[in-house]
Amino acid sequence: VPGGWRRAPGSALPCPAPPFLLSRRYMGAVGSSRVMCDNVPGLVSRQRQLCRRHPEAMLSIGRGVAAWTAECQHQFRRHRWDCNALERGQRLLGRVLLRSSRESAFVHAISSAGVVFAITRACSQGELKSCSCDPQKKGSAKDSKGHFDWGGCSDNIDYGVKFARAFVDAKERKGKDARALMNLHNNRAGRKAVKRFLKQECKCHGVSGSCTLRTCWLAMADFRKTGDYLWKKYNGAIQVVMNQDGTGFTVANKRFKKPTKNDLVYFESSPDYCIRDRDVGSLGTAGRVCNQTSRGMDSCEVMCCGRGYDTSRVSRMTKCECKFHWCCAVRCQDCLEVVDIHTCKAPKSAGWISRT
Repeated sequence: VPGGWRRAPGSALPCPAPPFLLSRRYMGAVGSSRVMCDNVPGLVSRQRQLCRRHPEAMLSIGRGVAAWTAECQHQFRRHRWDCNALERGQRLLGRVLLRSSRESAFVHAISSAGVVFAITRACSQGELKSCSCDPQKKGSAKDSKGHFDWGGCSDNIDYGVKFARAFVDAKERKGKDARALMNLHNNRAGRKAVKRFLKQECKCHGVSGSCTLRTCWLAMADFRKTGDYLWKKYNGAIQVVMNQDGTGFTVANKRFKKPTKNDLVYFESSPDYCIRDRDVGSLGTAGRVCNQTSRGMDSCEVMCCGRGYDTSRVSRMTKCECKFHWCCAVRCQDCLEVVDIHTCKAPKSAGWISRT
């Protein structure tokens, strides 16, 4: 998750090291929180303070890393940049973040959302000493269906947002440049996205399930909803420039609307990600599977950047002729299926681009 910076070996440019990505290797056991927190690379002083004060929260954040990484890869699975730079280490991902592109905006938003989700879930499950269920959801209340009593364990989303804001934004708040303002904006948009899908769930009490009494609580929706929402925001992200006094944004193209707090913003156009290029964090599309019949971003024409593709015929076992048997099982046969797999050709020079 954006928030810490370190110099990449052999590079003159600072490369943002996402500390939550790095932290999974260091969160195996709480033990001595000072030793653990001091050995997580990429954290700024404020983040180390929070780590020492809430070492159990770092364990929860480690689980959040897996959630937002998987969601990022799911949303970009049919695109040239497929978020798999996350699996190649922070240096390659850092190059993406340095460009202030739409991809960078999405990564900041989804990772910030992942922290909110992980911390809030940990609060509800009693894993953190510093929080529990939402203390405000007590007593009676009323909605469109009538009166109800607050019960169960409402997700403490406000605590999750507060903790994520303090931790994720710590580095950006030190900076006053355009990228810091952009990152803070997109971090906030990610946090707001999780809160957007907080829903009220209720249980009826009474004779034969009648709702003479209702007990309700607030619960976060599945993280996929947040990912789908931020994906739409990515596709509608707004290019901006700094205003004259350097305190905020204005749209780069006057024909577009001013961004709201829910929108993602970016400064630079994205590269095409067609070839392997360390400077832009691109793994290229050589060897990527493409869809020969699609007309979208996963089509062989678009995915392979006009270089063409190779086709191989493979055999695989699938379930077929499935039948329902009373009661209550579905039984299938194993069938051998032969399919064609299309993969993008490599460019003539398949190595990493070296810029001089």
